[in-house]
Amino acid sequence: MSTVKLNYKTFGSGQPLIILHGLLGMLDNWLTHAKQLENEYQVILVDQRNHGHSPHVDEMSYEAMSNDLLGLIDDLGLSDIILVGHSMGGKTAMKFAQHHADLLDKLVIVDIAPRYYPPHHQQIFEAINAVDLDFVKSRNDAAKIMRNYIAEEGVIQFLLKNMYWIDKEMLGWRFNLPVLEKRIEAVGEMNMDSMVETPTLFIAGGNSKYIQEKDGELINTIFPNNTIETIENAGHWVHAEQPKAFLDCLLHFLHSEL
Repeated sequence: MSTVKLNYKTFGSGQPLIILHGLLGMLDNWLTHAKQLENEYQVILVDQRNHGHSPHVDEMSYEAMSNDLLGLIDDLGLSDIILVGHSMGGKTAMKFAQHHADLLDKLVIVDIAPRYYPPHHQQIFEAINAVDLDFVKSRNDAAKIMRNYIAEEGVIQFLLKNMYWIDKEMLGWRFNLPVLEKRIEAVGEMNMDSMVETPTLFIAGGNSKYIQEKDGELINTIFPNNTIETIENAGHWVHAEQPKAFLDCLLHFLHSEL
């Protein structure tokens, strides 16, 4: 299994705090939060493989993404890390914690549980594939097409952040669409095979179904030293929909003595 050199950006100084985005996201999604945390922490935003400016490769598994992260941490010489992951990034973070808990101080998992999720992004992939890059000449053109498939304007704008100019005439996607579609089953996989003693905060969106009451037993089994907090009036993108409440929740956990 080969690792890739991940693209990243660093802000501030202090204890390292690494943030991993979710499926079809990129490190830029977390810039606002990084700038609010940089006075206290060395915030490291990461593009996971097949996303953002990180390399496009055929393999897409949590073991591979965990190994990518370990390579970055080794290159930067980091320890005593706070690791934050949203959705797919949360599963990468959980996998990493199982094998490298010695490098972690605290773990924060945003709106994902350590269980199997069946593929449920078909509509989003349909919308992306409907955008014919040979003819679309602006993000507005792409948005008009995607509205035929996706009702939530916030999701459309989130996806459009991945659109960039390959050259003066041609738009493209930052994410590796063919591989993500082909490997989508792996993105939902249950990959927890050992207990993690690291202090762990799970942050759930009150309007999201990604973390359900029934998940509590599994979370307690794998992460016995856990806290689960729910942020009301937030869906799956908790940090984007309720940024202040999210940040308050995160900092309360980070400042607490466990």
